[in-house]
Amino acid sequence: MQKNLVSLAVFGAFMALGSQAAMAAPDWNKAAKSTIHVFHPGAAPIEWLQGKGEHSGASGLKKGEACAGCHVEDGKLSLDLKRLASKEMEPKGAPKTMTYPVTVQAAYDATNLYVRLTFKAPGGGFDHSDKDNELKASVMFPSDKVPLADQAGCWAACHKDARTMPGAADTKTKYVSAGSMDLMQWKSSGGGKAVDGTVSDKRNMENGKAGVAAEATKAGDTYTVTFTRKLAGGVNLAPGKAVPFGIAIHADNAGGRFHHVSFGHTLGLGADGDVKAAKQ
Repeated sequence: MQKNLVSLAVFGAFMALGSQAAMAAPDWNKAAKSTIHVFHPGAAPIEWLQGKGEHSGASGLKKGEACAGCHVEDGKLSLDLKRLASKEMEPKGAPKTMTYPVTVQAAYDATNLYVRLTFKAPGGGFDHSDKDNELKASVMFPSDKVPLADQAGCWAACHKDARTMPGAADTKTKYVSAGSMDLMQWKSSGGGKAVDGTVSDKRNMENGKAGVAAEATKAGDTYTVTFTRKLAGGVNLAPGKAVPFGIAIHADNAGGRFHHVSFGHTLGLGADGDVKAAKQ
């Protein structure tokens, strides 16, 4: 049985973009495809990544090395998934599917960036706390002032005292100590909604400046989520340059840290990057 969940972005997001920009669409047949693998990180905040004796790559991070440099080999993940699924790393319970691929495409024009994610959303999650959303898909762009942004991507916003982390209060969201991140999200509730948010000293799920719009389709267990955002808005994206970004997907009604995330990757706008966006 094939379902179609076509969600034009929330009206406010379309108004922010302007009708002409919101309705623009690239030719995805001309956009290169890249595969990025997302994985369940467990209760591993940025502090754990930097901790000597806990994470063997801590010394590499201190030297300026990127997480993906050690953990992505020939486009595939190199991770100790058994450890990530253990009670040490995930005390509440890991999902049955620890990692899966996401096909990423991107394009841009004089005004906007377009990002398309295609993936099979797995079931078998431990946490189902978001009763309203079967799925949430997010893409984050950190500014160059965010510590470790070019090494860890959006992981720089994940801290041990944030909500749903073991022993943490339920009052603190993801945050960064300097700079900010643009957060664009599509969530499935209400037939589909777009989120234009930011992460700075706290996470704000509205009032972003990127003019985010989003739509999604679902065929069987495969989602295709397409985002549109302004180049000049929030974290400015300049043609001819590569920018860091990260992906997070909450499947099977998962909430909080029970998502699958990517390492930090780069998106090149008419430039080299893990994902290459061609001008259309």
